Amino acid sequence: MSVALNNPLASLEQLETTVSRRDGISEELEEDLRNLGAELIQSAGILLKLPQVAMATAQVLFQRFFYMASLKEFGIVEIGMGALFLASKLEECFVRMTHLITVYDLIIRKMKGQSIKVPLDAFSQKAYNLKNMAIAAEMQILRQLGFIVHVQLPYNHMINYLRILGLEDNEEISKRAWNYLNDGLRTTIYVTYEPPTIACAAIWLSCREQGIKLPTSPGKEWWLLFDVNSI
Repeated sequence: MSVALNNPLASLEQLETTVSRRDGISEELEEDLRNLGAELIQSAGILLKLPQVAMATAQVLFQRFFYMASLKEFGIVEIGMGALFLASKLEECFVRMTHLITVYDLIIRKMKGQSIKVPLDAFSQKAYNLKNMAIAAEMQILRQLGFIVHVQLPYNHMINYLRILGLEDNEEISKRAWNYLNDGLRTTIYVTYEPPTIACAAIWLSCREQGIKLPTSPGKEWWLLFDVNSI
């Protein structure tokens, strides 16, 4: 991955032919698995009462990882747990491993239609295996990403841009833009574009939906104000 000033971004070669696709996994299946993995992270983070920044950071790390490694070799559950555990450290909202594996076990059992009345026994072999899986996954993420795990998110950019544009008091625009940023975590845009570009795109989509026009004359596009070349 080429390291930009803010976030590491996937190269053109990585975007066109991922490691998973070289291993025979179709583009559609890879997209579905990435989406599901991100959803699991978000669901687990909510149950663990982690801040959104931790869940977002984990999902970005998850997406980055699978540009360096294959879905044929690593599972979305193990890497999701490892990413969320690592993100909780990076964002200084540390989550206990026992709580993490218990929540993931509950979510997976619920997805499979299994009973969730009895929580995971923290001293069972299953819990031991899940714990080792999460620890190993965290180390794999660090190794595959070369310990470059800094994640800059676009949320603060979006808030500042709305203020500059005089839209900070428009609750509908703010809400829609925030939701677009959250939805984007299920995709690969966070490893494709820099945070300012993502923030501008979210604002642009929100304003378009609400019928709010922003300057788009050639050479005077509103996003140029934020050093973004195009959206």
